[in-house]
Amino acid sequence: MKISQLAKATGVSTRSIRHYEKKRLLDTKRLENNYREFEESAIERVKTIQIYLGLGMTTDEILEILLCHDAYVDVAGTDEFCEDMLDAYEQKRDEIVKQIRALAAVQQRLDQRIEQMKERRSDGDVT
Repeated sequence: MKISQLAKATGVSTRSIRHYEKKRLLDTKRLENNYREFEESAIERVKTIQIYLGLGMTTDEILEILLCHDAYVDVAGTDEFCEDMLDAYEQKRDEIVKQIRALAAVQQRLDQRIEQMKERRSDGDVT
């Protein structure tokens, strides 16, 4: 299928698909006229990439997961489990936990500052 057909089937822009190809997330063949030709399996691959991006993963992290997945499927004939995928998920979760803690600390400081400002306003100390 052509890149425009893949874009339509996945709802992803052709620009994004080119980016995924450049980052080695997608394989493609080149026709004699230099057009890209994608296999039907590219639809699911793009959807998978979108899921991982939605989880906040970088294209480099996604590449590691996909390479692990592809190697495991080639060897085991199934996509049940890949140790590196578990590690990647755990690392991403740990990053998110740290971000949540940092944001909670910022929120607490903002809440305190807002409360102080409201108290000053109600006391008539606003300058």
